[in-house]
Amino acid sequence: MRVLVVDDETLARSLLIEHLSKLADVEVIGQAANGFEAVKLCEELNPDLIFLDIQMPKLSGFEVLELLGDRAPSVIFSTAFDEYALRAFEVHAVDYLLKPVEPPRLKDAVERAAERLRTRAPQPSPTELAAAARPPGKTLERVLIRHEGRVHVLPVEKIDYIEAQDDYLSFASGDRHLRKQQTMSDIEAQLDPSRFVRIHRSFILNIERLARIDLYGKDSWLAILADGKKLPMSRTGHAKLKELIG
Repeated sequence: MRVLVVDDETLARSLLIEHLSKLADVEVIGQAANGFEAVKLCEELNPDLIFLDIQMPKLSGFEVLELLGDRAPSVIFSTAFDEYALRAFEVHAVDYLLKPVEPPRLKDAVERAAERLRTRAPQPSPTELAAAARPPGKTLERVLIRHEGRVHVLPVEKIDYIEAQDDYLSFASGDRHLRKQQTMSDIEAQLDPSRFVRIHRSFILNIERLARIDLYGKDSWLAILADGKKLPMSRTGHAKLKELIG
């Protein structure tokens, strides 16, 4: 089994690699110190299994898996104690290791991973897992988007509005429009409802960008943004927005 180890702590990586070297049928083919390195090496080396730290600078472990998408290998998360993350792993039957890693527990985790690879057991989606591991009341802080060969990290406060376009979402931020394959219901559930409101089946608005509301026709309105952009608003969306802004 070809393994990639990802952890921003040098000592933690070294100890894990040392323990893995003592296991039969395990080959460590690479190591990464941050999330961007992890994504690059996963795509270059195509490992069978990745040991992935959750809390890292630049990208979290969940964000690494989100960027890899369907190309993600099997994963074993490693983490210091985090009650919400551990609960999410247990609910979704995802394996994890608590730091410091104990060799017997590591051996068991590797054996379970090998069995999952043999049976091709499905894994939960990264966004689903990240949402489950997020503490109650904590909403999405940034959106990761692969666009034209680059990874964009877009803080939610920079989003003007989100538009549904076929199977994609278009995130408008100033003069940029970044596309990501995701559903409206998925992103809506992760955003702060006191800041973002779905004003139409195809539009989610950051209410801080709203300048005024104009009547457009019977049971339809336009949201006029500070930059002059006009977004359609349904009757339901208008009611939601009026309730939010008073």
